[in-house]
Amino acid sequence: MMNIEVLKNLVDYGVISLLVGMSFIAVMFFIERILFYKKLDVKKYESKKRLEVALTKNLTFIGTIASNSPYIGLLGTVLAIMLTFMTMSEGDIEATKIMASLALALKATAIGLVVAIISMIFYNILSRYAEVLESSYED
Repeated sequence: MMNIEVLKNLVDYGVISLLVGMSFIAVMFFIERILFYKKLDVKKYESKKRLEVALTKNLTFIGTIASNSPYIGLLGTVLAIMLTFMTMSEGDIEATKIMASLALALKATAIGLVVAIISMIFYNILSRYAEVLESSYED
C-alpha cells in the first residue's frame, strides 16, 4: 500500500510541477510564435500551404496543453482526496489534517484550470494572428 507521505509528495511535487512545467512551455511557445509572426514576410513563401504550415507550427502543442491541463489538475484532486480517505481510514480524523488534504486537492485543480485558461488565451491569440497573416498572403 502506498505511503501517505509519498502520495502527498506525488501531488505536491509531481502533479503541480508538471502543471507549472506545462505553463512554462506554453509561455515559451507563445513568445516564440509572437516573435516569429512579427518578423515574418509572407511574400517569401511560394505557396499558401507552406505559409500555413509555418504559421501554425507549435499551435497544436499549446492547444494540447490547454485541453489536458484540467485533467492533470483533476488527477491531483483525485490523488489528494485519496490521501484524505487514507488518513481518515487510519483513525486519524483530525480536522486539520483533513482540511489540509482537501486544500491540496483544490490547489491542484486550481492550478490545472489556470494553466488551461492561459494556454487557451495564447492559442486563440496566435490562431487569430496566423489567420490575419495568412489572409495578407492573398493581397
